[in-house]
Amino acid sequence: MTEPTATAADAPCPLYVDLDGTLTPTDTLYESALLLVRRHPLNLLRLLAWLPRGKAAFKRHLADAVRPDPATLPYHEPFVRHLMTEREQGRSLVLASAADARIVREVSDHLGLFDDTLGTEADGPNLSRAHKREAIAAHARAHGHERWAYAGNSRDDLSVWSGASEAVAVNAPPAVVAALQREHPQAQVFEQTPVSFKTVLRAIRLKQWSKNALLFVPLLAAHSLDPLAWGTVLLAFLAFGLCASATYLVNDLLDLPSDRVHRLKRHRPLAAGHIAIPHAVLLGVLMITLAFVLAWKVSAGFATMLLLYTVTTLAYSLQLKRLPLIDVLVLAALYTLRIGAGAVAAQVELSNWLLAISMFLFLSLALVKRCAELEELAAEDKPPAPGRGYQPRDLVSLRAMGMASGFLSVMVLALYIDSQKGREHYHQPEWLWAAAPLALLWVMRIWLKTGRRELHGEDPLQFALRDGFTWLVVLLVGGIGLVAKLGLSV
Repeated sequence: MTEPTATAADAPCPLYVDLDGTLTPTDTLYESALLLVRRHPLNLLRLLAWLPRGKAAFKRHLADAVRPDPATLPYHEPFVRHLMTEREQGRSLVLASAADARIVREVSDHLGLFDDTLGTEADGPNLSRAHKREAIAAHARAHGHERWAYAGNSRDDLSVWSGASEAVAVNAPPAVVAALQREHPQAQVFEQTPVSFKTVLRAIRLKQWSKNALLFVPLLAAHSLDPLAWGTVLLAFLAFGLCASATYLVNDLLDLPSDRVHRLKRHRPLAAGHIAIPHAVLLGVLMITLAFVLAWKVSAGFATMLLLYTVTTLAYSLQLKRLPLIDVLVLAALYTLRIGAGAVAAQVELSNWLLAISMFLFLSLALVKRCAELEELAAEDKPPAPGRGYQPRDLVSLRAMGMASGFLSVMVLALYIDSQKGREHYHQPEWLWAAAPLALLWVMRIWLKTGRRELHGEDPLQFALRDGFTWLVVLLVGGIGLVAKLGLSV
């Protein structure tokens, strides 16, 4: 007696899988737009020119110009494992998306999970909602299936689920799941992971706000105890923090492909797909708007300084960080700009001596950051990050520049001790000579740690702020400055 042969009717119905928001938590349309703007900021005008031509034409023009690398996209890992199991059990899988058909095919080829693909073609409609349902139904019938299953995530997918025999919701909002289950009570749900407050704080890099403590340096240097001035600078600190967080979001959006292949940066919320690109853009707009409202309350001059910081930071993110040596000079300038902004907010005179010390010290720290990154690449035998102008063989030169710049900052301090300004501000400025070797020790130590790869490519200022030895040096130098100010004798 022969075994009955399986027919198409006996096999499980094919599963059609959405791409954006379902297979991957990100959206390839937004990813493509960011890639195009990253190439050159003026490409934003091209995007605006394509918009009136309709969704399908917009996607075609964008895909003609640039497409995201499927290997760098984040994927919904539990759902991918589920698809692997379904495939092993004989189910046919089709990747069906409103994205440009070329992007859909490239993702399918990369994963090797799907038997076929459906996407928005150059001469066809935007494959969303009813258009997608009709295309899926036609594809299923052409392969001998009257029934089919669909996996999606958004409200737009409700139109597609209405024609499906089986439904799968992946990373869908609760309202969408509730609407789906009214029509498909047995729908399989891969629950959406809510964005936690902690994730948002990580995305806006709240820890980096500590750098904005530099705004208080002019008040300390002027030995001011005016509570009104300190309150004003505190408001300026908040404005700078909000603005800096918004620019960090811009930087992370533009750096998504390179961050995703970085050992540490791939865990950032945007790179990992934990925060959607539109949500990040909205959050950035809200923060930068509030930042300038607060800045204007401080003063028009401070708002101008904040605008200069914003423009410089955005220029750095878009282009300047790809220019060797220019990038570290800009980083040093951004740190020094915080000190200048603090002086404007507090309405105190900014000493040229303080500016000179800051410029050399922050240039040294910027070079520490680049050297630490190159040391890490050399240790792991990896090529330089895309878009960076440095190579491991530049380490010797960069290290020499960085150490020289750090020593110059201490030399400026030494020259200040016997200057007219030094004698005006301190009763016994000769006490400040005791601070010079401490400053030299700190500079030498951070460069020694860089050479030993103990910074692991992280921001040197962040490292310093949580380094116990750094705080000890700060306290000792502060004590020396107090003794010099009061003119204590031994």
